[in-house]
Amino acid sequence: MFESVATLQAEHDDLQRQLSDPELHGDPARSKRVNRRYAELSRIVAAHTAWQQSVDDLEAARELAADDQAFADEVPALEETVAETEERLRRLLIPRDPDDARDVIMEIKAGEGGAESMLFAADLLRMYLHYAESKGWKTELLERTESDLGGYKDVQIAVKGRSTDPAEGVWAHLKYEGGVHRVQRVPATESQGRIHTSAAGVLVFPEVDEPEEVEISPNDLKIDVFRSSGPGGQSVNTTDSAVRITHLPTGIVVSMQNEKSQLQNREAGMRVLRARILAKQQEELDAEASAARRSQIRTVDRSERIRTYNFPENRIADHRTGYKAYNLDQVMDGALEPIIQSAITADEESRLAALGGDE
Repeated sequence: MFESVATLQAEHDDLQRQLSDPELHGDPARSKRVNRRYAELSRIVAAHTAWQQSVDDLEAARELAADDQAFADEVPALEETVAETEERLRRLLIPRDPDDARDVIMEIKAGEGGAESMLFAADLLRMYLHYAESKGWKTELLERTESDLGGYKDVQIAVKGRSTDPAEGVWAHLKYEGGVHRVQRVPATESQGRIHTSAAGVLVFPEVDEPEEVEISPNDLKIDVFRSSGPGGQSVNTTDSAVRITHLPTGIVVSMQNEKSQLQNREAGMRVLRARILAKQQEELDAEASAARRSQIRTVDRSERIRTYNFPENRIADHRTGYKAYNLDQVMDGALEPIIQSAITADEESRLAALGGDE
């Protein structure tokens, strides 16, 4: 059992030697890759050590049980420990999404529901900002298009983590948020007190670590500049600082006007463009891979309704995992971890099932 751990242990030892080499830290991109892999393998090595120790303890207790009742009494608890450590190790050996340690760019877009949908988009943004704060992550507002009532037609943020461990990565958690989020509540714009249903869409992209990861030829770009506009379309800048970048080979278009500087808007636009191209490349690879080897959660259609926020009942429900709770007020304040963990668990189960089918 767990024959692959020996190979992973050898890789872990090699990475440890690399980390002690001063030259490694002169190459930030390589250093980041080595640290991420080392953190991932450290979890596996520690879990394997704990499992092996539990197996040894159980074997020793069974050998001594015939002569000492105290050891016989310990056997059931030790058997449980072996089962627990074995299951933890099994889950850690599931091949990880290679993007798990990456930071992300998140876009929230108003959908059906008009002004109420724009207000809900603002509520979702606040929810994610609070969740990021609870995780110790940093956030950066990249772009926003505000509505007249204080909501957002569209808003984009970058979320940056603090850990090199893929299991603690931003993408590892927020990748499950992509899809349609439905809200049921009495809109602030409704004078009759009737419950309305509206929706907002969320897109999540793993951010490119180094620009060289995604090659973009200047000849493949069409860049237009224009004046920034605010709610209602009124001009908020007297210079052409807003930027629209079109990637001709893919047709991906990114517009930025949040900053007053054209250069800053262009840099932010290129960050988003690289992330979208990387996501497109990954989706193409996923489409080529066998269904048994890819995550059922991750590859869900972005247009699919994934979650319902029912304010009158204070209920939150995730339609992919079956998770349901009656603490929506806390969720909107950033208490997202249980919902996200339900998606992580469902993803792990599907990967375990796929591995079982390959055996």
